Order: sequence, then structure tokens, then C-alpha cells
Amino acid sequence: MATDAVVVVATYRRPDHVRTCIEHLQKQTVAASRIVVVDASPDELTRAVVAEFPEVEYRRNDLGAGLLAASRAIGSHDATEDVVAFIDDDAYAEPQWLAELLAAYEPYDVGAVGGRASNGQAGEEREGHDRIGRLLPNGRLTGNFGADPGRIVDADHMLGANMSVRTRVLAEIDGIHDYYPGTCLREDSDLALRVRKAGYRIVFAPDAAVLHVAGDYAKGKRFDLRYRFYGARNHILLLRTTLGWGDPHVPRYLASVVASTARESVSGIRDWGTKSGGTAKLRGIGGGMIRSAVDLGGTTVGVLSALRPVDRAREVYARDRRIRQ
Repeated sequence: MATDAVVVVATYRRPDHVRTCIEHLQKQTVAASRIVVVDASPDELTRAVVAEFPEVEYRRNDLGAGLLAASRAIGSHDATEDVVAFIDDDAYAEPQWLAELLAAYEPYDVGAVGGRASNGQAGEEREGHDRIGRLLPNGRLTGNFGADPGRIVDADHMLGANMSVRTRVLAEIDGIHDYYPGTCLREDSDLALRVRKAGYRIVFAPDAAVLHVAGDYAKGKRFDLRYRFYGARNHILLLRTTLGWGDPHVPRYLASVVASTARESVSGIRDWGTKSGGTAKLRGIGGGMIRSAVDLGGTTVGVLSALRPVDRAREVYARDRRIRQ
């Protein structure tokens, strides 16, 4: 079993959330060896909050907004603890959170552990409890990270709001990659799929729980069209950079995108016949066409980006190597 951990909190313009997050981390039944807050905010509000907790380390990410994975690299590149645990600034850990994460590393072949992220929704603990964090044959991912299967189960990927990795495994897979701009979707899955590709297990420990309150985004809203675009864009980039063009998940995923965009368009057309009123009919058709266009456009941009992917976290590791020389 792993015995110690550094906890990294990446944040952008959420000082009040950071305060509450730290308060919960300080109430753990097993204390973290270190807590590191990495702040990409353009102001000093979060620095002032962290200063209220002298034992918490504050680091800057001056690379700009939309670089969540780079912030995680800044917080973890020099870790010496057994485990690096990542928690979002808007995720509040239950007292046993870190103890349960560390305990799940008892099998030596476990390379990463993800925990449950409750959204405070009725029935979420049962929804998809048998399909948590799966990579499907068609290249898509299941979530269901609010589910509670009642035991530790194997998974293919983790939720970035509540995940951890063995420090030696993180070094073995060349650290954290940041190919994922915009809403930063898929940067957590990138880490997980590379851990699995290296031959290690990933497990989901439901008792390592946090309450994920879902703070405001730096730009746009959760699940808006911008979110949808970057989800499509970053997903194909994830498959290309972690699995490679030759992996069968890639063509299957592209085929599923074509099929789903066709279904969205047909759904909009079907609304014409089922909805009353010209405005409602037009809105139905327009919504279906817009969603299909966003999915197809995001995937196209992702394919082009995947031809020459840019890993913005490499700057963090390059700077670290220069310092050590």
C-alpha cells in the first residue's frame, strides 16, 4: 500500500472554492505530506487565500488560462511521495478521501486510483454503477463517476476532479501531457489511458469520495456548445496521442461521429412533424443541425490538430530539467 501523497489543487479564479477545498483537505483522517495549489489566475485573490494556510504551498502557472493539465504538471513534476493526488478546486473531500485512495494501491500492479465525485443528485449512486470509467469498443468513454458500486472496481479512465497516480508510474509514462485546450476535456483520460498502456491497472475506489460542486467555468457554461465543440475536438486527439492512428478504436470512433451527427440531423427534421407552431419546428431543426455541425466541426479540427499535436506541459518539464542541470 502507498503510504504518503502530495495533493495538487489546480485553480483559475475560484478563490472561495480554493479556501473550502483546503479546509476539507486539512480534515483528512490521513494527512497529506504536502498540499500544493497551482494558480493560473490573472489576479492575486487566490494567492491571498492560500496565505491563510501557511503549511500549503502556492505555485504560479503563468502559461495562461485553459491549461489545467500544465497546472497539474507544475504541481507534481518534483514529487517524491508515493502518490500524486489531484483534486479540483471545486471538489470537497470527505474525511476518509485520501486514506481510501492510498489503501486502494495495495495491489502492486495498481498504477492509478480514481475516486467517486458526488454531484449531489438523487439516485446518482446507482446510475451506471456497472459501467464506470470505461473505454468502449467504439472509442467513446463512459463516465458515471458519481456511482457507488459498493466495492473497488477496475476502470479504464478517471475523472480529473478526483484522481491519483503512483509517482514512479507518472515518471515512467513521461509525466503529464497537455494537448487539450478550451475546456480542458480529456486531459484526465490522457493520463489514465497511458497508465493502462504501460501495463498497470486503474481502479475506482468509491469510498474515496468528494462532493463536486461544479464551479463556474472561466469562459462559457458547462455543457454549452463551446463545451461540446472542445469535447469533440479533444476526444479524437486523445485517441490519437494515447492509442495511435492504427488502433481500431480510432476508425470506430470516427464512424460513430458520422452516425451520431446524422441522427442529430434526422432528430431535428423529425421535430418538424411532431412539434406544433412554426417557431418550435424551426427551433427543433436548427438545434439538431447546430449540434451535428458542432460535433463534426470539433472532430475535424481535432483530426487536423492530431497531425502535429502540441504538448504545452513540455515547457514545465523542460524548465525543470534546466534547473536541475
